Amino acid sequence: MQPRARRGRSPALPALLALLTCSAAFALVSEDMKNEVKQTQDLEKSVKARKDDINLKEIVFVIQSQSNSFHVKRAEQLKKSILKQAADLTQELPRVLLLHQLAEQEGAWTILPLLPHFSVSYNRNSSWIFFCEEETRIQVSKLLETFRRYDPSKEWFLGKALYDEEATIIHHYAFSENPTVFKYPDFSAGWALSIPLVNKLTKRLKSESLKSDFTIDLKHEIALYIWDKGGGPPLTPVREFCTERADSHCATIFYSFLPLCGKPVKKEDIFVAVKTCKRFHGDRIPIVKQTWEGQASLVEYYSDYADSSIPTVDLGIPNTERGHCGKTFAILERFLNHSHDKTAWLVIVDDDTLISISRLQRLLSCYDSSEPVFLGERYGYGLGTGGYSYVTGGGGMVFSREAIRRLLASKCRCYSNDAPDDMVLGMCFSGLGIPVTHSPLFHQARPVDYPKDYLSHQVPISFHKHWNIDPVKVYFTWLAPSGEDKAEQEMQKGVREEL
Repeated sequence: MQPRARRGRSPALPALLALLTCSAAFALVSEDMKNEVKQTQDLEKSVKARKDDINLKEIVFVIQSQSNSFHVKRAEQLKKSILKQAADLTQELPRVLLLHQLAEQEGAWTILPLLPHFSVSYNRNSSWIFFCEEETRIQVSKLLETFRRYDPSKEWFLGKALYDEEATIIHHYAFSENPTVFKYPDFSAGWALSIPLVNKLTKRLKSESLKSDFTIDLKHEIALYIWDKGGGPPLTPVREFCTERADSHCATIFYSFLPLCGKPVKKEDIFVAVKTCKRFHGDRIPIVKQTWEGQASLVEYYSDYADSSIPTVDLGIPNTERGHCGKTFAILERFLNHSHDKTAWLVIVDDDTLISISRLQRLLSCYDSSEPVFLGERYGYGLGTGGYSYVTGGGGMVFSREAIRRLLASKCRCYSNDAPDDMVLGMCFSGLGIPVTHSPLFHQARPVDYPKDYLSHQVPISFHKHWNIDPVKVYFTWLAPSGEDKAEQEMQKGVREEL
């Protein structure tokens, strides 16, 4: 199966999408006003009628877990916390599901393919499906109080609202006339679907297949699918779903989290490979040297031209305008077979990737390099029709030595030198049964491409692209080691507490 060219690369696409979404944006403003009035009326009625008649057994908790051993442990701890709180309330225990256990299919993490299962399994005895991340902290009693404000016989899509301040490439420039009009949930705070809405979406999924080939930003794409150009409900913001420091009204909370499991991985155990070409030796490489190169103990620049002043390594692979699959596989083979035989981790970045090596050292302390680990920001291709997940290359791709060994022992290779390397890698690892491990701390785009509210509860590891920004300023604002003090303070505020 060969991946198609990436969506969104055509210069005409932003303009086309702007035309398509312009009228939709204006319609959504009007629709939002109507919905706000209607939802207020619904709430007033439901608060009077449904004060105490929902209990925990009517809530199905779904933890958006991953199959990597570190993530399984964190999800199991959260499950234990939820069940303990429920027992303390002397209520019948709710169902708590781990997402990675629900289906064998590659695309289970995209949620929508699982809705028919939820509809069949929980239609009769449940009122809500509540989704949360492994690190979401939940006060179950307050969550129960929050749900009692909403009539579960109606179609509800609840969450903490995010919005784009300007049209962004990661959302294909949707609602370009007024991107703030469209709200989508911050998964970190938790989000919920009422069972009637799950049933409605299930009918739609059965009558028409998912149309999008790519999964880029799941939270935005789920909100778009549910809204259905005005045919479905928009997101209802819920103030009790929080990501900021815990307040008395919060039912959920999500602290800034940069995991640390023992001592950080040594710099000497991380080899950084920078993909570049002669064309960018003069402008991009100096940025790397001004910013993060000094943090790395082992770094090499791989190019189509040997330049001793940098220095660069010519791999003998001609430069291509896009894809770079041939170059990436040459890097993998060089790492495994020709040098660095004791180095546990390989990180491949672009020459316009900005990365914090010190934060990466902390993150990797939670992973076992003897396991096949393929880590970064997860995207998906064709997941509705048996496709695969992949780590998007711009934010950085992290490989354990064992993952590379298994990959190169297989026969999976590039179908051309200019094939999209990250997608080919995703296809290969999927075929080998090695899952992508997702971290939202890696970013394919620039800080300005993400909502401020979203980045406010992150300790980011990487950003990508120099376009229309000062990359040195971005690095020292978001990624430089001086920011570690802030990260450490956040860690001391309870993020490492037992669930």
